[in-house]
Formats: sequence, C-alpha cells, structure tokens
Amino acid sequence: MPIDVTEASFAQEVIERSRQLPVVVDFWAEWCGPCRTLTPALEAAERERGGRVVLAKVDVDSNRALAARYGVQGIPAVKAFRDGRVAGEFVGAVPKAKVDELFDSLAPSRADELLAKGDELSLREAAELEPRRADIGVALAKARLERGADDDALAAVEPFEGDFAAEGIVARVHLAKRGIAAEAFATLDRGHREAALDALLAEIADADEETREDLRRAIVGILSELGSADPTGPKYRKRLSAALY
Repeated sequence: MPIDVTEASFAQEVIERSRQLPVVVDFWAEWCGPCRTLTPALEAAERERGGRVVLAKVDVDSNRALAARYGVQGIPAVKAFRDGRVAGEFVGAVPKAKVDELFDSLAPSRADELLAKGDELSLREAAELEPRRADIGVALAKARLERGADDDALAAVEPFEGDFAAEGIVARVHLAKRGIAAEAFATLDRGHREAALDALLAEIADADEETREDLRRAIVGILSELGSADPTGPKYRKRLSAALY
C-alpha cells in the first residue's frame, strides 16, 4: 500500500528510505482526473514487486513547496528516488507498460536476485526466467564446471555465440576435452587470475591453429569479465596480441 508523505516527512520517508529501497513518488491532487486513472497502475506495480519498491503519494495542494522544489508543473508527476536522488520520472497518465518500465529500472528482477545467490539451483531458475541473458548462462556454466559437468556447462552457454565470456567457457570446455591447460584453469578456479593467464599464454607458443584459437577465446573470455578500471585487462590484451602475432 502507498504511504502518504508530507513536507515534514519527505526527508525521512523518501530520501532516507530510498537509500535502502527505491521509492516512487506520485505527486497528485484530489481534483485531478488523470491522477485517479494512473493510481491503479502505480499500486499494481508496487504489489507486483513484492516489497522491492515503495510507493509514496504527495498531495500537491497540501505540499506546494515540496512540489515546487522538485519542479512539478503538471500532474500526475511521478519521480523515482534511489540513493537519495531522482533516478527516473514521467508526467501524465501513461500506459501501464511505461509504469512497469520505471519500476523495473529500479528494482532487481527475480532473475537478478537468483543470480546474486550464485548456487546452481538458483542459476537454473534464473536461466528459465530470462533465457536470453548471457550473464546468467555464464554463471550457470561456471557452477557446472565446479562439479566437473563440462557438457552441461557447454549447454548453458552455447546459445550465446558472440558473447566473449560465453565463448571463453566454450573454448575452455573444448580445451579440457583435449587435455590442454587443465592446471591453468584449476589455478583460475582457485582465484589466481594472473597466474592462470600466464599459464594460458605460455600454452600458445607450441599450440596448433585450433588450440591457439581456443586459448585466445579462453583468455579473451576471462578478460571480458574485468571492470574497465582493472589494469589486468590492458596488460594481458597486449601480451595476448604479442603471443599471437
């Protein structure tokens, strides 16, 4: 159920609360016909997300200074807050699809929650919910690799041709089937990324063409999962290029 917010309670109920959960604020008035049209869609969106987003309502007639502070010139005006700041907004009685789009941009999906859990059972459910997400497929493949289920890992990522991380998993499985670079990947699984990359690069020198390509894809797959600020990426991309060419 939505909460009624006033100028006195806005800081606590919206700004501070949004640091824990996203808050969608509906600026409305009793006399506003479009506001009454929009309300059911907002309330349904809140219910459908099971407590992951809070809906708040501000009566602009009673809270004129608050409406002015946030630049409300026409109603209904909807503003979403996350981490104390406006994270999205729209004006007018928009279709439910537009309402859902705003709410979805704020709240993690069920698949996101399952992905964060990281166990194979949760990842399988996440993949069923959102089968087109390569990041879920890669996570599921890694979980299967941990228990030695290489063919099952391959099945999890084969639909994602063109995704570097997914193709890296495919290359890893191909290499494993030929008994190549097993220790390098074991090192990677123990969390020693640079040592694993060093070992994979060392394999390239005497490899045949097919193996070199799989090693390249495996290395690129590992590097693709690094953040842009991680210096490991540029360092090893340069070394990979030197090893190949």
